[in-house]
Amino acid sequence: MSSTDAAPGPLGLVIQARLGSTRLPRKALLPLGGSTLLDMALQRLALVPASFRVLATDEASAAELAPVAEGRGFRLLVGPAEDVLARYCLAIREYGLGAVLRATGDNPLVSHEAATLLLDSRRGPGADYRAYEGLPLGMGVELVSAAALLRAEAEATAPDEREHVCPHLYRNPTRYAIERPPAPEAFAYPEGRVTVDLPADYETVLGIYGALYDGNPIPTERVIALLRSRARKEP
Repeated sequence: MSSTDAAPGPLGLVIQARLGSTRLPRKALLPLGGSTLLDMALQRLALVPASFRVLATDEASAAELAPVAEGRGFRLLVGPAEDVLARYCLAIREYGLGAVLRATGDNPLVSHEAATLLLDSRRGPGADYRAYEGLPLGMGVELVSAAALLRAEAEATAPDEREHVCPHLYRNPTRYAIERPPAPEAFAYPEGRVTVDLPADYETVLGIYGALYDGNPIPTERVIALLRSRARKEP
């Protein structure tokens, strides 16, 4: 069985993004924080230690997203539009990765602090997949062994297993070692939502950035404190 701890090869932080969203068109380039939604995600993820930082996109989006990636020190990798799992496996082969920290470009409040703790909290060999439970939706990342992703690429057939990358792994817990530790107490707020999928999500994130952003990545604890405060005020 593969392992995110013992696998040979470097760690790659790979973030997926493209401009083909239908529910919120071109959301990666929507204005946020004086820049774009995707740029804010990359600003945060650039703080996570990794040997390689990669933006995996499709051919139709590459020209417009390349400057965003380069501006934050991310390499651009082009792969299939719908088969995102294949994009990740292209990155594994291109950079000789042993493990992947997976993130998505629609999460401009991804927790770089929790991602770093996830990397630091590994305890010996054995895990193919590791992700915190209990973070607000849109703050988490997934740590996956390269061997597990390559195996999933060879075996996964369901469309959502190709589009969402990791479902094949956690649907087969007897074949892959899955770890879902609870989120650190300071970051635990499962009721929270800061992913951007719909126009209302974008308005929520605009409000958070308007209230808290000073040019530097907003600390996760401040975001969660604001979410809790707003929840208490709701009727």
